[in-house]
Amino acid sequence: MKLYPAIDLKNGACVRLEQGDFDSAKIYEANPVLQAQKFADAGTKWVHVVDLDGARRGEMIQLELIERIAKETQMKVQAGGGIRNAETIKKLLDAGIERVIVGSLAVKKRKLVESWLKEFGPERIVLAFDIKFVDGQPLVLISGWQNESKQILWDVLEAYEASGLTHILCTDVHRDGMLLGPNATLYQSIREKAPNLQVIASGGVSCLEDLKKLAKIPVAGVVFGKAIYEGRIDIATALKEIGHAG
Repeated sequence: MKLYPAIDLKNGACVRLEQGDFDSAKIYEANPVLQAQKFADAGTKWVHVVDLDGARRGEMIQLELIERIAKETQMKVQAGGGIRNAETIKKLLDAGIERVIVGSLAVKKRKLVESWLKEFGPERIVLAFDIKFVDGQPLVLISGWQNESKQILWDVLEAYEASGLTHILCTDVHRDGMLLGPNATLYQSIREKAPNLQVIASGGVSCLEDLKKLAKIPVAGVVFGKAIYEGRIDIATALKEIGHAG
């Protein structure tokens, strides 16, 4: 299971939100490159970076900062936030970004996203699905969690079956940034319904035991941030006990 420590960028600083609420932003490090280097020094090879301002505006606006993180730390960067066209994806990949995250468009413009999977390859794209449970069903949210797509996760994944889709990132928005523990049942269900997908869990991780629980499912990786910044998880210890850096 890969560990993806998270860096959320807002106005050039490393912040964390609670349940996607921009007004809840708390700055943890003014220099995101320095923060990424701390992760690298702890032994992890990956970092998950999201341009929050770009996601809100609908176009990535902190690309240069993300490029610096990749170049100055030599880490593998998984990055997203405001990805709306192939040109932005190409810029990111050319800048040394390992994998690009596509969110709302994965639901709103499936054919377009399928063309990107074909053009850039399924190893370079991860589709991110933010989930809210309604009447027991995992409903996919779009536009920074502001709108319900009225589509169930299972239907969306089924629609992508023939596309070559390999990596998905799935976040239970109720738990994100809240340190409530991950929704293991959700990830177990995804593994059962779509066993060929590489599932990256996100949302709610609060302690080392949460990571161990996800590793047993197993998921391919886990994104977590607040638990690191609040001193609840030491990455070096997590890598030693349950994760791997590559």
